[in-house]
Amino acid sequence: MTERVVLAYSGGLDTSVAIGWIKEATGADVVAMAVDVGQGGEDLETIRQRALDCGAVEAYVADARDEFAEEYCMPGLKANTLYMDAYPNVSALSRPVIVKHLVAAARQFGATTVAHGCTGKGNDQVRFEVGITSLAPDMKCIAPVRDLALTREKAIEYAERNSLPIVTTKSNPFSIDQNVWGRAVETGFLEDIWNGPTKDVYDYTDDPAFPPPADEVIITFEKGIPVAIDGRPVTPLQAIEQLNHRAGAQGIGRIDIVEDRLVGIKSREVYEAPGAMTLIAAHRELENVTLEREQARFKKLVDQRWTEVVYDGQWFSPLKKSLDAFIDQTQEYVSGDIRMELHGGRATVVGRRSETSLYDFNLATYDEGDTFDQSSARGFIDIYGLASKQAAARDHRFGKGLKL
Repeated sequence: MTERVVLAYSGGLDTSVAIGWIKEATGADVVAMAVDVGQGGEDLETIRQRALDCGAVEAYVADARDEFAEEYCMPGLKANTLYMDAYPNVSALSRPVIVKHLVAAARQFGATTVAHGCTGKGNDQVRFEVGITSLAPDMKCIAPVRDLALTREKAIEYAERNSLPIVTTKSNPFSIDQNVWGRAVETGFLEDIWNGPTKDVYDYTDDPAFPPPADEVIITFEKGIPVAIDGRPVTPLQAIEQLNHRAGAQGIGRIDIVEDRLVGIKSREVYEAPGAMTLIAAHRELENVTLEREQARFKKLVDQRWTEVVYDGQWFSPLKKSLDAFIDQTQEYVSGDIRMELHGGRATVVGRRSETSLYDFNLATYDEGDTFDQSSARGFIDIYGLASKQAAARDHRFGKGLKL
């Protein structure tokens, strides 16, 4: 039986060309595997047929949209995932679910090698290969684009020479990755970090400078997960999709950063994540209402570490599992409604309510009905400041006191 290689197939230039390259370089038959994570665009049956037309012996499509939303995006939401305080891990969250289906396909079709179309300069090569070896230590990984130093020009020339049915042309300046959680755009003129993004960079969002009337939305959460929008029940996938549409119409979720990649280089990245950024803003505010202060402070550290671990391709690591356990425990009381105004590029929280809230009106009010015992404050301050007072007194004894 001829050796088989399972290829993570997107339908784009690099992975389409990779089908023939792998066959020529290894003699192995290629099984193309496309995973639907809500990326939209071309019909997946069209992509499947293209893989066959490019020489794949099998082409398989997995509908992982709900799985991606529930098992990958929602943990990201609970962790308020924002790499460098800006990027909601759009690509990083999708890689482990794709890896999971690649490994399953390799087992199904008797393959011992998995291939991907990543370059040697990006993060995704790490995410794919570490993920694959974490789930299947016996499997090998190959990366034709990276290992054969394939340039875009070489790929186009190969496709034209072999009459491959590729729609990509030399005039397309961008490299784009997208899914239901967001959209990532890089390369082309964006590599000059002085250049501002042009209108053709964006697809998920409309221009926030010319917004429609303000849109008010109420998002209902149960244990950190959105379960209804404006009182109508939704699945996690539906929540993201609906907010992509509504927040995207207001230009919310545009991100333009110079990002620290795992491989050590800085890269200019433009993202669109209207639904993700709206949900994270709502979720963080509900945590402000429902989490105890010290728990909330520590969770911010855990959220940041979780985000870095996922960004760095360690979804299946022991540390990730341990961080998940802490984050999940914190979500026990993160339930309630957040009312937001979506307008002109901003998702602004304007209302909060929760049966599990730690906000006590009678303690917080300065008007009649105040139940806070202010006479306790002086003793609290004396004890709270005692250590600082002792240290300051020592400084004065040794002539090192603060000079006024």
